[in-house]
Amino acid sequence: MPDPAAAAAPPAEAVLEPLLPIIDPHHHLWDLPGSRYLLPELLADTGSTDAQGERHDIRATVFVECAAMHRAGGPEALRPVGETEFVNGIAAMSASGLYGPTRVAAGIVAFADLRRGAAVRDVLEAHIDAARGRFRGIRHAAAWHADPRIRRSHSKPPPGLLLDRAFREGFAQLAPLGLSFDAWLFHPQLPELTDLARAFPDTTIVLDHFGGPLGIGPYAGQADAVYAQWRRDLDALAQCPNVVAKLGGLNMPINGFGWHKGGRQPGSQQLADATARYYLHTIDRFGPARCMFESNFPVDKVSCPYLVLWNSFKRLAQGFSAADKAALFHDTAARVYRPAAG
Repeated sequence: MPDPAAAAAPPAEAVLEPLLPIIDPHHHLWDLPGSRYLLPELLADTGSTDAQGERHDIRATVFVECAAMHRAGGPEALRPVGETEFVNGIAAMSASGLYGPTRVAAGIVAFADLRRGAAVRDVLEAHIDAARGRFRGIRHAAAWHADPRIRRSHSKPPPGLLLDRAFREGFAQLAPLGLSFDAWLFHPQLPELTDLARAFPDTTIVLDHFGGPLGIGPYAGQADAVYAQWRRDLDALAQCPNVVAKLGGLNMPINGFGWHKGGRQPGSQQLADATARYYLHTIDRFGPARCMFESNFPVDKVSCPYLVLWNSFKRLAQGFSAADKAALFHDTAARVYRPAAG
């Protein structure tokens, strides 16, 4: 992961609309060599204040898997349950109220290898048991590209994962258990996700990070062509009513904006201006009731601070009604992930 200190912080900003309730439906927690992001680090971001002491009103968050704290032993299929145990412990700390009003990891999305087919049900049930009422779904990342300059997902997926028969047998276990599926892929793979969504209309699918529009490797300098392909394929996906979209995760190095490379990080207006077409088109196609803003922290922290990122979202939403804003910042995430109250 690039060093977040590589670029200078943008000029200080005042928090926009500090009373607007927010659920952040996508962040990670980990403790890796040289990179720790646990409860104190997350709360430092969610609770960051402006010069007047105002902060964004982050009511709750949803953790999404990142291969953190898998069990070191035991059956291999059950090792990812260690991540749920780890995160649920942090969620319990937060639920005590000793760390402030934000309920961290009130929903948990973990990993299970869906290529195990119907046998994956035991793993799903183990996650449910370990999360004590907080478990909401699975992310089995599918992001893959033939170009070696584009690194595939941490779960090392093969090409065509979403079309694989064994994967789909495992995927079929989600809906009966009331679980959703978070989809992380690159934009050329969007048609594969549309095929999956049509095959399983009763399973809620959450599109992460706009479907990963790429701006590196063969896509460097091709922003308009990438956007045109992405828009065409996203329009087809949006016709599947069981799919909802997360709005965020566009500030990673793979997206090609280059904000992580040095100099000064963008302010919220620059962020909004540079990325608006992705946000506004997705909201137009899915509707606010099927969209939710997400931070993707600490990954996106390489390009901007938390306070600035949510200011950029509020700038993008400034023309929407109060009801639509409520959906985009809180209500869609609340409906999809049902964050636990304690």
